Amino acid sequence: MELLPEDNLKSNLLLLLLLHLFVGSFAGDCPKPEVGENMVLSEAALLKNDFPEGSKVLLECARGYEKASGSGTIDCVDNKWTEPDLNCKKLDCGQPKPEPHMSFNTSGGTVFGSRIKVICEEGYWILGTSFKHCYATGWFGKATCKIFTCPKPAEVKNGKNSWIADTVPEYGQVINFTCNEGYVLSGSKNITCGKTKYDSPPPQCIGATTEDNIKTSIITSATATTQQERTTASPSATTVIARIFTSISTPQQGDKFITFEKKAPRTSEPSSTTTSLKGI
Repeated sequence: MELLPEDNLKSNLLLLLLLHLFVGSFAGDCPKPEVGENMVLSEAALLKNDFPEGSKVLLECARGYEKASGSGTIDCVDNKWTEPDLNCKKLDCGQPKPEPHMSFNTSGGTVFGSRIKVICEEGYWILGTSFKHCYATGWFGKATCKIFTCPKPAEVKNGKNSWIADTVPEYGQVINFTCNEGYVLSGSKNITCGKTKYDSPPPQCIGATTEDNIKTSIITSATATTQQERTTASPSATTVIARIFTSISTPQQGDKFITFEKKAPRTSEPSSTTTSLKGI
């Protein structure tokens, strides 16, 4: 039985198709390359679906990694890919640039994926994130160190403090207190600003009284608490001055005194003793 021309054409086409499939199978196609976690296919390789014998594919380092060595090219040989020679290493973000009064704990490293702790100097607090992360684009996480402050010191009745600025006191600054004349401090004469509060409450100014605050002293100089003054009026006379004054004042020039004179016995050289009482 003879085949018609139309049947011959169909037979030839089927034969060519089988031959193509046989030759293609013999030559071999490579599958789509599989890469590790630190490598990716190039954009051109991602757009391909077929990888016939002899194909070349370029590998690149993944995001967060950089090429240390190698070309990155693999070849399709005998139905499989050659081993890649590309060596990728993690990006190093390096030491971050610190803000004023700031440092970092980088014991965990500075390469891609690392996390470091932000540290502020004593007296400062962190505004922002307490950690920075190393990403492919560099360090991520913004922070600044702010100094601790305290409220303005309270006004003290019958006294004053040394703070005259419009701003609030900052960490470590000292406020001094003084009382008006006739009053004495009860408490610490200065307070120090710490972390949001002072190290002690402000003092009070208490009025001085004769019973509680006046004492009798023999004075030898204007600045001592207990003193004795002796003046020689003549070779045969000695004057002793006793003054009564408060512990919050210093004897001044022009103070008024009441003088008592006592004559010495006739048997000895003439002498006199003068006693002055301040404030009487």
